[in-house]
Amino acid sequence: MSSWDRRIARASELLQSQSSAAELLKFYQRLVRFQKTVYESVASLTEHDVSSLVPHFTGLLTLVKEAGSPALKAAATELEQSSSQDRLELLTAVWQHQAESHELSAESLFFANALLQPFAEYLAEKNVSSTEASPPLCPFCGSKPQLAVLRPEGDGAKRFLLCSMCGTEWFFRRVLCPNCAEENKDHLPVFVAQEFDYVRVDACDTCHTYIKSIDLSKNGNAVPVVDELATVSLNLWAQENNYQKLQPNLFGV
Repeated sequence: MSSWDRRIARASELLQSQSSAAELLKFYQRLVRFQKTVYESVASLTEHDVSSLVPHFTGLLTLVKEAGSPALKAAATELEQSSSQDRLELLTAVWQHQAESHELSAESLFFANALLQPFAEYLAEKNVSSTEASPPLCPFCGSKPQLAVLRPEGDGAKRFLLCSMCGTEWFFRRVLCPNCAEENKDHLPVFVAQEFDYVRVDACDTCHTYIKSIDLSKNGNAVPVVDELATVSLNLWAQENNYQKLQPNLFGV
């Protein structure tokens, strides 16, 4: 089973138990099926450039207008009027980490990231690298981490960060803030909700950011990127407690 199919299957499982995130998971399932087709299209190319993603805008806009949130539907209607050059400039700005300088909206970022993620994942899979250092940004594409993953090792678990763009995982020290490099454990509280005992909120009281960690030693069936999305209530709790997420997920939460 491909990583795309595992995400789709896990979303189906979580739909049965996470009613509060049901609508988001349903939309996510449809989006992942679309991203899978983009990935397969990228894999069939001999040369890889973000310009190859521009034709996929049409399918994405159609999908969003059918199943997206009101804000995304409005943005899709506006993007329908954009030129191919405008769409390429949007993709290029996000790919080159220039979103802030272009003052892109959350909705524009959604459309760009939805197309760039399968493109980046394909490229990252061709790049074999490992490091025992703890870089705060993805060693492949330079993006911020989406979440952390705790993988069983010996009697404990080893921590990895998962890239928000290309899905690369890289080793990261357990007691270290990926935002400000705080390493005093007294300033790095961990919060766990009873209903999601395998999902942690790893916070930092120095910079007031947090990152969610999916503990696979407690739940080996979890698919980190899907379970992070399904536990959006933890994001709301963290926000109410004055912690800002290090990197919003594809849906801006």
